Amino acid sequence: MNAPSPSTITLLVLIPLFAWRVSRRFRRMVGRQRLSKVRLRVTLTIYPALLVLLCFAAHAHPERLWWLAGGLGLGFLLGLFGLNKTRFEPTPKGLFYTPHAHLGIALSVLFVARITFRLVEVYAIEPTAPHEMDDFARSPLTLAVFGLLAGYYITYAIGLVRWRLRLLRAKRQREALKLERGGANA
Repeated sequence: MNAPSPSTITLLVLIPLFAWRVSRRFRRMVGRQRLSKVRLRVTLTIYPALLVLLCFAAHAHPERLWWLAGGLGLGFLLGLFGLNKTRFEPTPKGLFYTPHAHLGIALSVLFVARITFRLVEVYAIEPTAPHEMDDFARSPLTLAVFGLLAGYYITYAIGLVRWRLRLLRAKRQREALKLERGGANA
């Protein structure tokens, strides 16, 4: 019996991690959730950093960057659509929002389909071909899908930050007005 190759071992380790992340992503994309400042900061840090790294990896083929840019543009529009369809709930227990379920499901399916296709492509179609880390930036379709997801998540996170700041500003104005009225009565 032959020993499994390092790429097979890597795949076997990554499949459970991938399944866990997909289930977490799916729950986050379709259900009511509490607004997390940390998650927003992570999103607004990681996605732009990954975009810069992808641009650097694909800089030898600038025509592929158009796919990334197209995905970003479409993701931006989807982010605006998603924010428009999101139900926002300021409550005494905190700030909550419920993303548009259909859009969340569609983006999750797109993400899973692209990752699955890429795994099939790497491990089934071309199992003996050497693969490098910058292979990700060689596929225009992968760049477009990543651009779509990054554009959506960045736009959505910015929208959530703006909503939170708008609520905090309104709260400060109400408190200032209360103090002003309280001072006039004294």
